Amino acid sequence: MTLTWPILCSAPHRGMFAAGMAQGLLIMALWFIDLLARYGGVSLGLTFAPPLPPSWFHAGWLAYGMFAFFIFGFILTAGPRWQRQPDTGPDVFRPTLLLMAGGWLIADVGLILPALLPLGLLIAAGGWSVATVFLWKLFMRTDGDRMHMGCMATAQTAGLLGLLAFAALTAGGPPVLGPLAITLGLWFYLLPVFLIVLHRMLPFFSQGVIPKFQPPRSDWALYLLLGGSMLHGVLAWLDLPAWTWLADLPAAFAAARLTWLWRLRESFAATILAVLHVAFAWAGIGFGLFGVHSLMLLGGLPGLTLAPIHAITVGFASSTLIGMASRVTLGHSGRPIVGDRVMWRCFWAMQAAALLRLAAEWQPLLNPLAALVWWLAFAAWAWHYAPAYWRAPGDGLHG
Repeated sequence: MTLTWPILCSAPHRGMFAAGMAQGLLIMALWFIDLLARYGGVSLGLTFAPPLPPSWFHAGWLAYGMFAFFIFGFILTAGPRWQRQPDTGPDVFRPTLLLMAGGWLIADVGLILPALLPLGLLIAAGGWSVATVFLWKLFMRTDGDRMHMGCMATAQTAGLLGLLAFAALTAGGPPVLGPLAITLGLWFYLLPVFLIVLHRMLPFFSQGVIPKFQPPRSDWALYLLLGGSMLHGVLAWLDLPAWTWLADLPAAFAAARLTWLWRLRESFAATILAVLHVAFAWAGIGFGLFGVHSLMLLGGLPGLTLAPIHAITVGFASSTLIGMASRVTLGHSGRPIVGDRVMWRCFWAMQAAALLRLAAEWQPLLNPLAALVWWLAFAAWAWHYAPAYWRAPGDGLHG
């Protein structure tokens, strides 16, 4: 079916999710090429040398240039409903999409022509600003869920500041902006957003599947998780990794307790729900691994290097993306919200990618394999769901 812009831009999630899929496929393909050359000694006849340290490119492009599209696609769809307000209008989501997608397209070209990088990132930040202002306006309206929306708007603001820091870095700013942009992007934006979304939505989804499920009062747990994420970021920014356990272990406890109270095992009655429960379990694992890593450093041991961060970004964030974006896509394309074989297999392939990436800390040759498995899982999932974004909804509704 021919792709038409009116349909692609008819609802917040459509263009955003499509752009996020394209970015994810591009970014991780480039990253696989880099890892294959570094760890496997294999050249595919292509060269990839971004005008940034590889780790900064990897973290910045994924947080701000891939995950952000899915986040805005979701929150511009669900946010007004949290606040009992009308759906997000095209005067908000269309300029957000066009500026972000156009900006990141320019930034992608900027990997070859570095002079374009600041321009692309600033244009993307303009689109980000439109959506962030809208979220703060939603928060100011008294009806609805002010706690989650306030936390969400704050996290989006932190992400905007991080993206601006990234743009300043590419314009010739001091190198200290690199770690600052990555810290804001991960610990003040990406991780908090996924924690907020699952804390808000997972108990609600579970009520329709798990018998006699009563959502526990857990506002304190969300604040502990968000505080732990931000405190970890501050301590890491201050180059105090041996003390991040002060933030990590309480956050790991809060996440593990919610995993238990939300009844992970019983969620497997519905695969579309189980993927989100398993994804959230990774948050506790990630914080726990960070706590162990920090205590090892405090005791003079080598630590777990990058294993904890990939438990968070691959195990938690990437798995949550598959579960939540699948759910939104199905619900807004007029199809039953039921997990199918493709989603289920892609989800477990993503779990394999997470485990391979953790194991790669001890066997570096697994690094390119982990990236390849991630890419294949994401590509199969995107191929399955992407057509829904340029087709009219099956139920005839405007979504």
